Amino acid sequence: MKKRTRMYVMSLVFGMALGALVGCSSKQDSNNESSSKVSEKAQENSDKNTAKKSFVFCTNTLNNSFQSSMDAKFKELCDKNGIAYTCLDPDYDLNKQLSQLSDCANSGYDAVFVIPVDSSGITAGLAEISDAKIPIYNVDTAVIEEDMNKYVTQFVGTNAFMAGELVGKQLASKHPDGAKIAILDFPSNESCVDRVNGFMKGLGEQKDKFTIVAQQDGGAALDKSLGLAEDILTANSDLDAFFCINDPSALGAAAAIKASNKKGKVEVYSIDASPEGKQALLDGDFTAVAAQVPLQIAEHAFNEAMNGEGKSSEKKVYLDSHLVDKEEAEKTLKDWQ
Repeated sequence: MKKRTRMYVMSLVFGMALGALVGCSSKQDSNNESSSKVSEKAQENSDKNTAKKSFVFCTNTLNNSFQSSMDAKFKELCDKNGIAYTCLDPDYDLNKQLSQLSDCANSGYDAVFVIPVDSSGITAGLAEISDAKIPIYNVDTAVIEEDMNKYVTQFVGTNAFMAGELVGKQLASKHPDGAKIAILDFPSNESCVDRVNGFMKGLGEQKDKFTIVAQQDGGAALDKSLGLAEDILTANSDLDAFFCINDPSALGAAAAIKASNKKGKVEVYSIDASPEGKQALLDGDFTAVAAQVPLQIAEHAFNEAMNGEGKSSEKKVYLDSHLVDKEEAEKTLKDWQ
């Protein structure tokens, strides 16, 4: 009996010891597994924190120093802050820009800066990027209001209406008795439409004294505007002035005026104050020019993308324009503002 009891006790002790051993082993395995998961999670968080951000600038063209100066400023700011940077140029081709926007939606960028080729034509591209949860910063030229409200994080641009109004007031002050004016516009671009509307308001309460003898689409380009200006000058021998929506267009008008030997007789009013426009002001080819501020636009949008985390307190930001005089043109001849 004692022998049987002793065997039972020994068996029980052995079983308890074995159980404790198994239990310790299971607990150790569990701790190892838990530790492994924590380590993996920490690595994931570390990867996220050290992953390089990437920004992309979807311009409408780089065949203009306005856009190329923004490209250079974005690149400078990204390089300084360790951010990967890409610029995509559709060269005013709407279908190409839509394709580029679609690529952006699938490329995992942290922010997209976009100047639309057509303010009302890039809805599909904006929607794709928005669906991918990528913040969209619409710069310089606003998209249509519906797209702005639905897809855009923030719009940043020069106060285009203000720029046009400043130039209109300047022309009106030089021609108190009225004048015959030709306008070279760019109606597919919302910012350029605002410039023309501002210009008309700037002519003031006596705007009935001013006659718009022609208003044509210069495509915001020198070559196209040159040809149109030549035709306008031929058809209107008593023309007093051109109002052009940007410096390339105004330079085309100035070239046509020179070719027709009418420099000093027909004035040119512009908006941009690019290095080329400032030189034209100093040379007497431009009568007045109001400033756009592409470098300030790029810097503001970049800071919003860095700090806003896809949100912004202001939906639209308009930066002030001003008339550039010859003193400022001389001091800042090689630069935008």
